[in-house]
Amino acid sequence: MLSGRCLCNAVTFTVEAVDNDYHVCHCGMCRRWSGGPVMATDARGVVFAGNESLSRYDSSEWAQRGFCKCCGSNLFYYLKPADRYLMSVGAFDEADRFRMVGEIFVDHQPPGYQFAGNLSRETEAEVLAKFA
Repeated sequence: MLSGRCLCNAVTFTVEAVDNDYHVCHCGMCRRWSGGPVMATDARGVVFAGNESLSRYDSSEWAQRGFCKCCGSNLFYYLKPADRYLMSVGAFDEADRFRMVGEIFVDHQPPGYQFAGNLSRETEAEVLAKFA
C-alpha cells in the first residue's frame, strides 16, 4: 500500500499496487495539461480522500484527467473503458522508488530537453498501433 497527495493536502490517495516503472508522455494534451511532459505509472486499487476537492476532466471519450480543485496538482490520467489509473509519479509520498523506463509520443517532444538513458522511445503511430 502506497500513499500520495496533492500539493495542498486537500486530496490524498492510497493504492494497493503500483508499477515501479513509469513512462513519460510528450503528447500535446499532456504537455498543455501539465506544462511539460507527464510522468505516470500504472496503479491498482486507487482510493481517494478529499473527494470534494478532486476534479475530473473528460479530456476525451476514453479518458479523464484528475486534479485538485484547490492547488491544481495533476494527480492522474484515467482510462475509462479499462478502469485503469495512471498516477502522477510526483504525487506519491515515496516518489524516489520509481524508475523511468520509456517515453511515448516522442515525435511530439518539443526541442530544448532530452532524457538520458537507454529508454524505450515510441512515436504516436507506434503507441496507437499497440492499442488498436
